[in-house]
Amino acid sequence: MRVNEQEGQAEYPTGIGTSDASSIRLLGHDLAGELIGHIGFGELALWLATQQRPTPQQVRVFEAVLVSLADHGFTPTAIAARLTLYGAPDALQGAMAAGLLGGGSRFLGVTEDTGRFLAGVLATVAGHLPTTDEQWNALARRAVAEERSAGRFIPGLGHPVHKTADPRTPVIIAIAEREGLRGPHLRLFEAIGRVHADVLGRTLPLNGAGVAGAALADIGLPPELLRGVALLARAAGLLGHIAEELRSPIAPNIYTAIDRNAVYRPNASNETTEQR
Repeated sequence: MRVNEQEGQAEYPTGIGTSDASSIRLLGHDLAGELIGHIGFGELALWLATQQRPTPQQVRVFEAVLVSLADHGFTPTAIAARLTLYGAPDALQGAMAAGLLGGGSRFLGVTEDTGRFLAGVLATVAGHLPTTDEQWNALARRAVAEERSAGRFIPGLGHPVHKTADPRTPVIIAIAEREGLRGPHLRLFEAIGRVHADVLGRTLPLNGAGVAGAALADIGLPPELLRGVALLARAAGLLGHIAEELRSPIAPNIYTAIDRNAVYRPNASNETTEQR
């Protein structure tokens, strides 16, 4: 907020959009005359997030990441959306919101966590980035060792389903390479994939959410926005689950199965109280 000194009134500036009786402006352009039908949703979303019109190469990487994160089957986020729709079929927005609220450290949030981790490591060598695979490996080995010593997990390593390799990872890296956007975050992430077993004593795959975070960071998105991109992508998947639920519902069966198989076991303190 700022105050207009001439009029003495508070002002609330925004560069996103505005409208009047006859027009809508978005990002400094006429929405109806210049944007609708001329740009895709992915380009617009990236433009809105960065406040800079993206290059075609950035858009292609961004949209590849969106596609990679749109859905992953019956995850807790999808199940939450379906069950919420069953409980409140008159409020589809509640089902969408329920699914999005489940985006955290185990699902979707890994995109942000990986981006933050990689950015933090790169900040320690700012201005002196590695130039060879050996140097990237050394930086990655140091970072993994420090995380292990601190008792922390390496974000982006491992996957509950893809135990050996996440099929999304090499595809996103290849797209970034083709578009000339395989930058320091991806190179560091790849190096972590090469050396982590030397430190951890076991081999884990670089997961799709992690490589998405690295790729998004390399096209200029700040770490604090990366989870928002993951949620944007998953919104499409949730809409698909909700649409399928309306056509062929499974939520009633999920609810019934849990309800009929629920076992009530009073806790130990209650049992002690009853014995008294």
